[in-house]
Amino acid sequence: MRLIIKILLAIVILFIAIQFIPSSENIGGQESVTDISNTVIMPSKVHSLLKNACYDCHSNNTYYPWYSKIQPVRLMMDTHVKEGKTEINFSEFGSYSTRSQISKLKGLANSIKDNIMPLSSYRLMHKGANLSDEEKNLIINWALQTSDRLSTKK
Repeated sequence: MRLIIKILLAIVILFIAIQFIPSSENIGGQESVTDISNTVIMPSKVHSLLKNACYDCHSNNTYYPWYSKIQPVRLMMDTHVKEGKTEINFSEFGSYSTRSQISKLKGLANSIKDNIMPLSSYRLMHKGANLSDEEKNLIINWALQTSDRLSTKK
């Protein structure tokens, strides 16, 4: 019994200690001139869907819910945002080369088509990220048409 109490006490102390791990906020403020919506032609519905389902991890502006203040949740969120921005950063899209833009748009379409994105853990906590088949097809078609348009400009 004493061993169980010591283990529980150690877990509580560890949980309290990790709350002091520093984290930075991914909040860039205003929409940048290099934002995807300022770079390519995009219907407002697609822009709205991307903002609701993708921008938290794939832009310079993350919305942080109340539970993001609790470690290890925040550490997990920070990791998702860092990895997400590495794959595609909608806030920086205009600074990518045309070739990279085409590749990232095709990757976006494939990730949605294969149900890889948005992450299931994200959809669980963000109802706006639960895209219907119609919404998925809208984004996929837009991304592929836009990548085709960019390909003809090369």
